[in-house]
Amino acid sequence: MEYPRYNPASDNLPLSDDELNLLDDMLAALPSDAALNIEALDGYLSALLLSPRPLPELPGAAWLPTVWGGDGADGLAPFASGKQRKKLSLLVLRHLHGIACQLTQRPEAWEPIFSVAEQEDGAELVDAEDWCTGFMIAVDQDATAWEPLFERTKTAAALAPIALLGGDESQLSPEERSRLQDLNWRDALSREVPESVLTLWTQRQAPQDGAA
Repeated sequence: MEYPRYNPASDNLPLSDDELNLLDDMLAALPSDAALNIEALDGYLSALLLSPRPLPELPGAAWLPTVWGGDGADGLAPFASGKQRKKLSLLVLRHLHGIACQLTQRPEAWEPIFSVAEQEDGAELVDAEDWCTGFMIAVDQDATAWEPLFERTKTAAALAPIALLGGDESQLSPEERSRLQDLNWRDALSREVPESVLTLWTQRQAPQDGAA
């Protein structure tokens, strides 16, 4: 089955707010438990763009089906028709292109899609767990390519909050698992993620000398 590739030179327009809401609704309506929600999708696509392996080199079949939880034996599941699958794929590609444009042209204005809960006192608690989970799904799909980033000092530090919030809990220490139950600590950790992404993006654009 043919899937579109990501083309950074595409003239696709980023999604409008209404189209982003439509994408959110389409993802929420998917029957597969493995389908990504809008936050996880945002993290997943961001990781694909930050990966040491250039995304345009990957066929669409290598990463698109993960969005909806994989294709069934008939190549259509969980969709009722190829038209529905094509529509979702186009929205995903346009959102991917929108993230790429922001990071390339105005990285300081880039904002990830996180969960935000308003407290009784008016304060807001940010929770980036779903976003980070989506990010780590992309990392795990190409672990060999990502491995050097977890070994370099600067990129390892940038990846740390993302891995804590979105990685395999069984790999965490008892202390880390306990601290993740603290909503205020999760909030503080979540607020580190945007700067981490910008650090990873800057490092990706810079020549690597293997020392940092």
